[in-house]
Amino acid sequence: MNKIVKYILIGILILGALWAAAFFVKSNSKDAVTYETSTPFISNIEKKTVATGKVIPEDEVEIKPQISGIIQKIYLEEGQKVKSGDLIATIKVVPNEQALNQSRGRVRNAELALNNIKIEYNRNKTLFDKGVISSQDFNTLQLQNDQAVQELENAKADYQIIRQGSAGGSSSANTNIRATVDGTILEIPVEEGDQVIESNNFNDGTTIASIADLSKMIFEGKVDEGEVAKLEVGTPLKISLGAIEGTELDAKLRFIAPKGIEETGAVQFKIEGDVEVKDDVFIRAGYSANASLVLEKKDDVLVIPEALLQFDKKTDKPYVEIETGDQQFERRDIEIGISDGVNVEIVSGLTESDKVKIWNKTEPIKKGEDEEEEEEEAKEE
Repeated sequence: MNKIVKYILIGILILGALWAAAFFVKSNSKDAVTYETSTPFISNIEKKTVATGKVIPEDEVEIKPQISGIIQKIYLEEGQKVKSGDLIATIKVVPNEQALNQSRGRVRNAELALNNIKIEYNRNKTLFDKGVISSQDFNTLQLQNDQAVQELENAKADYQIIRQGSAGGSSSANTNIRATVDGTILEIPVEEGDQVIESNNFNDGTTIASIADLSKMIFEGKVDEGEVAKLEVGTPLKISLGAIEGTELDAKLRFIAPKGIEETGAVQFKIEGDVEVKDDVFIRAGYSANASLVLEKKDDVLVIPEALLQFDKKTDKPYVEIETGDQQFERRDIEIGISDGVNVEIVSGLTESDKVKIWNKTEPIKKGEDEEEEEEEAKEE
């Protein structure tokens, strides 16, 4: 009798455990997630791209010497504002000994030639005054005398240029280095005592200073080949400077390079934009900058948050889930337009009255029937 009671109790416990397990499984199989919804709305949308680059002066002038020598004195410093004609530095001429010796010899030869012609000229002038020689012969001697005088002057001038840097007795014309434009001195790459070379047809010459007007700046950057076709000259830009936080400058696109340059496997095109410099912002040449360009813009269009989109695995077409009842949703294919990274344009498939399912971040996205069939087939294989 005790055994029967014992077996009955054991059976009741087993049945109770099975019922509890079934109830637990059934209760957990119900969808306990409550989804919120969002409705499409009308808004303006812009598709933008960002070009990286730098801000540089529109015109930068390099000041170079007209004669070779050694920097004797530098009067200004980098960062100072200058006017055209301001003295920047002076050069001490160091003549080439060989050229100086040749020039000195040329002067001596010109003096000897002139002395010889003067003797002949004076003798024939006396004869001409007495009517012994003709006027034609005397005019020929006078021409030779004048040419000899001019040759001596030229030789002395060349000697003076080689020795002092100027033919006028003062070397200030060539040895004084002056600003040729108004602006700010960006750089003085030489120091007192440095040797400099004159600018000529065969040599660019040594740069004494570089000057630019910092009130006229341009943005210089690069854009990818996939976006350059959407740009037009005159497109407005927003320039943000890495060195000055919270400051945006307006600019207009003025140049798009006709030829691209390949960099790390991608073709980049150079662009330039005129920057509107604010009076209360001091911009240094070479600041790194980013330019925000509007590639495409649409006003008053139907949009939804881009996070609500889902894409079909096979066709890669976008779709959303629309609420049809209390926590009941159905798939609806849509056509989308441009996106600004936050919102996306809805071309067709939705209206302002539709309620779009918002997927919970912690809830996995429900798989479609096609995806489930593919997984089952893969398991069978």
